[in-house]
Amino acid sequence: MVDAPSVHGVYTICPTPFTDDMSVDVQSIRQLTDFLIESGVTGLAILGFLGELHKLSDQERRLVAKTFIDHAAGRVPVWVGVRALGIAGAIEQAQDAQSLGASAVFAAPLDGASDALLYDYYRTLADSVKIPVVIHDFPDSFGTEVKPEVIAGLAQSGGVSMIKMEEPPVGQKISKIIELAGSSPVSIFGGLGGVYFLEELQRGAIGTMTGFAFPEILVAIYEKFASGDVQGAAAVFDKYCPLIRYEFQPKIGLALRKYVYQRRGAISSQAIRSPGMRIDGTTIAELDAIVRRVGLSYEGNGPSILRNYS
Repeated sequence: MVDAPSVHGVYTICPTPFTDDMSVDVQSIRQLTDFLIESGVTGLAILGFLGELHKLSDQERRLVAKTFIDHAAGRVPVWVGVRALGIAGAIEQAQDAQSLGASAVFAAPLDGASDALLYDYYRTLADSVKIPVVIHDFPDSFGTEVKPEVIAGLAQSGGVSMIKMEEPPVGQKISKIIELAGSSPVSIFGGLGGVYFLEELQRGAIGTMTGFAFPEILVAIYEKFASGDVQGAAAVFDKYCPLIRYEFQPKIGLALRKYVYQRRGAISSQAIRSPGMRIDGTTIAELDAIVRRVGLSYEGNGPSILRNYS
């Protein structure tokens, strides 16, 4: 078990690029890594739900993790997702990520687990590695709720004090976790596509972990808020909220993000493994129109694309 480091900011949940024949696209992983680092993100989070972890073989999972971590080469931390049917599988994945050089792991809860089992699961997982364990709380996808009482208890016991929290209403849950944790430090990251990012920060979140494919926008919101310019953060959020909202559509969000990343030159193919919904021409036209409407294009990368956000 290890104390959580002082972390904050924007950790992009990365998609796993595939070639058109559905094999892992190693070159696109390298392109995407460089692209995201140039966009100004704090770190990369790989092999989450968006990363199609559940569609990869163990060998592919290791290949994806190793390629991201090796190519990042310490420029930013890389956090690796863990999702298993039992504690033994989760420990194996976490230890494997650690051996490859991951800076932390973010772990989905066990299916249908009780509060007591979830507490033991995260404590046991944290005891098995020397890197931080981040709780991934996303009931809509995982079917298991990690209650504020469990989260606060883990923070108070030491060693598990970071969470990626994605259970609406997010504001109330963030406040409840902080209240129950008391004097014990707990680091809360938002998610959900950035749809509630401003409110999450106002409630006490220290950043976000999400897959929004224009991460420069989230970086700008965070940096303004962290500097005390809440009005400026709100202006950026309000301007780009139509795009944030549209891109975070249930069932097709991954397809939208891979389309954007391909258009932006970060990956070579929009390929998604089954099961997974694709987007049609009308949807693409709608997205393209929103990108134009908020004053963006698919050209360029980094903070300079947001010169006219105010």
